[in-house]
Amino acid sequence: MISANNVTLRLGKKALFEDVNIKFTEGNCYGLIGANGAGKSTFLKILSGQLETTKGDVSITPGQRLSVLEQDHFKYDEYTVLDTVIMGNKRLYEIMKEKEAIYAKADFTDEDGIRASELECEFAEMNGWEAESDAATLLNGLGIETDLHYAVMKNLNGNEKVKVLLARALFGNPDILLLDEPTNHLDMDAIEWLEEFLINFNNTVIVVSHDRYFLNKVCTYTADIDYGKIQLYAGNYDFWYESSQLLIKQMKEANKKKEEKIKELQEFISRFSANASKSKQATSRKRALEKIQLDDMRPSSRKYPYIDFRPNREIGNEVLMVENLSKTINGEKVLDNISFTLGHNDKVAFVGSNELAKTTLFQILMGEMEPDEGNYKWGVTTSQAYFPKDSTHEFDNDLTIADWLTQYSEIKDATYVRGFLGRMLFAGEDGVKKVRVLSGGEKVRCLLSKMMISGANTLILDEPTNHLDMESITALNNGLIKYPGVILFASHDHQFVQTTANRIMEIMPGGALIDKITTYDEYLASDEMARKRQVYTLKEVDN
Repeated sequence: MISANNVTLRLGKKALFEDVNIKFTEGNCYGLIGANGAGKSTFLKILSGQLETTKGDVSITPGQRLSVLEQDHFKYDEYTVLDTVIMGNKRLYEIMKEKEAIYAKADFTDEDGIRASELECEFAEMNGWEAESDAATLLNGLGIETDLHYAVMKNLNGNEKVKVLLARALFGNPDILLLDEPTNHLDMDAIEWLEEFLINFNNTVIVVSHDRYFLNKVCTYTADIDYGKIQLYAGNYDFWYESSQLLIKQMKEANKKKEEKIKELQEFISRFSANASKSKQATSRKRALEKIQLDDMRPSSRKYPYIDFRPNREIGNEVLMVENLSKTINGEKVLDNISFTLGHNDKVAFVGSNELAKTTLFQILMGEMEPDEGNYKWGVTTSQAYFPKDSTHEFDNDLTIADWLTQYSEIKDATYVRGFLGRMLFAGEDGVKKVRVLSGGEKVRCLLSKMMISGANTLILDEPTNHLDMESITALNNGLIKYPGVILFASHDHQFVQTTANRIMEIMPGGALIDKITTYDEYLASDEMARKRQVYTLKEVDN
């Protein structure tokens, strides 16, 4: 068990947390939620001891081991992948290295023998002989192939490092597991594997995530951070949302009844306080009035942007025709003879683990890259707006937010442009902030403003939910659901894909395409998906 006892954290004059008391018990998975800036990651750092509190303390059941998902992707660059994972259990790794050092000695003494024997006993008690196989199982489950297990971390790409660091956090059955955005940069298969791992994990888990489907799948409790307090709800994210909305409704109704009672008492007191025969009753009602207190209806710190994509022109029947597209990058064939045709009602989700293939296809369709073979043709009635996975170049300038958006607007009126910024929560002086200094979430909201102001009838979005908080993801999700145009998008957010797409395309390793008119859940349950998974299972067995 881990608990926060009267925890207060002040940053200057601002109190991020104020007298927080909460217990996290064994056998439960807690989803830690709250608006951007509410302090979710900060609270995890307090629990892990990485951050000192202003007041109060954190207590852990004696003898229990706490494990944290590391955020520094370069910290273990000089270590092998397997060593990095095993280092998740610090004591076990220390024993392994001390044993190696003793056995490597040329002048092995009696004292060395005694020490080695002690270490071997402790090593066996910690299941040390299974350490490498356990680490390999975690890595394989997350999609890190066996031939990478002995590679040095610095030779891995960013997504592979994320998976290794996650395996490191999960290694050795920790008693308390703290995970900050564990699904970021994971493909759908890895997320599904992690979901099953956490569902079957018997110890304490505290997780921060913006993935609603993930939280609904794994969480038994939801801890909501709002205005420096943490309210605990039994149940997953959807249950929290329904419960919190019901609580607000009940408080409003209770306040309404109290206000009616207050008005009734005030009228009686006003009418009869000067009447001698009614004076006792008036006095009694004054006492009753003093006892009535309205519930504090402090508004939530959550803010939802207003995302509404409105095409300037209705799209025709001919949208996009792709014929025999092929592309090889750095010796890897990422697109292999791909062909498909889009209709005017299509909302297509590109899924699967082949990240490079999806991004490459989008870049080709937007004219940013040439295919090696094949061609594509957009319909004459179409206009496209693009959300790239890497938008660094968009913000490498000294423009203010307002000026940056104005350059993409046909109407240059400042009030018109600021209206779009206001919808995306850029209010007042925010418009004069330089785009160069914006946070990841702010840059995403700028790009979505750009797409809204374009009036395009075809949207291409490559991982648009990265860096967004739950409220913005919900707003974007709802905006795309009601959008009357065509959408091509890639996302690792299960609920986002399931509720938006009516057609699923998966670019397989090697570049071939699976194309199904179906929902995402139906696609995952399909026979073809099962056959695909069987092929990869057999491939792993062969390896």
